[in-house]
Amino acid sequence: MRRERRIVGRWQRSSDEFPVEAIGQSLCGCGVIGKRVVESRIMGMTYFKRYRMEFDLRDWRGGDQGVPIGYELLPYASGLLREHAIAKFNSFRQELDADVFPCLSRRDGCLRLMREITNRKDFVPGATWLIRFRQTNPTTGTVQSLAVGTIQGLSTDGWGSIQNLGVDPAHRGKGIGSILLSKAAMGFRAAGLERMHLEVTTENTGAVRLYERLGFKRSNVVYKAAEIAGAKS
Repeated sequence: MRRERRIVGRWQRSSDEFPVEAIGQSLCGCGVIGKRVVESRIMGMTYFKRYRMEFDLRDWRGGDQGVPIGYELLPYASGLLREHAIAKFNSFRQELDADVFPCLSRRDGCLRLMREITNRKDFVPGATWLIRFRQTNPTTGTVQSLAVGTIQGLSTDGWGSIQNLGVDPAHRGKGIGSILLSKAAMGFRAAGLERMHLEVTTENTGAVRLYERLGFKRSNVVYKAAEIAGAKS
């Protein structure tokens, strides 16, 4: 039986033993700053092509970055789990990552994921940060806070592993992703880790540029498998 694989608009034939390494971040881990992904379809199964990107923390030269006016940066605290979940949900719900990781498309799924991450033995609190945006209601004069950015970190096999870097679409382009990554890197270093990694979809060019500008290197191409409604064999 002959199978076909669709990669970026062209068809390639492959044998029944076509090797696909279906790998994703731990739990529902992923990073979102853009929307598009590269897809491969085989027998109704969709494979999302992703870069694994790595950084040697011994080369880290970043320091504390100030947040833009109107924003505040908060370290991990158990009382902030719901706000992390809100930021995660608003960051991912309109992205294709929510098809790959269905928990990201639901508020309760994002809260459950936050609980799973923070209950792990390899959870790194110092690499887990939240950014809020503060705005004043022009009618009432009251100040409202909205969670708009989140990042979490794990320590896996001697690596700092970035989980769910997410920025609310309405607050992208303000350096929030860079600030969160910088704080996570500092947290990993404080935990004694010398390397960190993350994964990103290959056509999420905005995120790839950000990571490369900060010094991340592409180390591997991996594939995340998912059954997507409407995928054709």
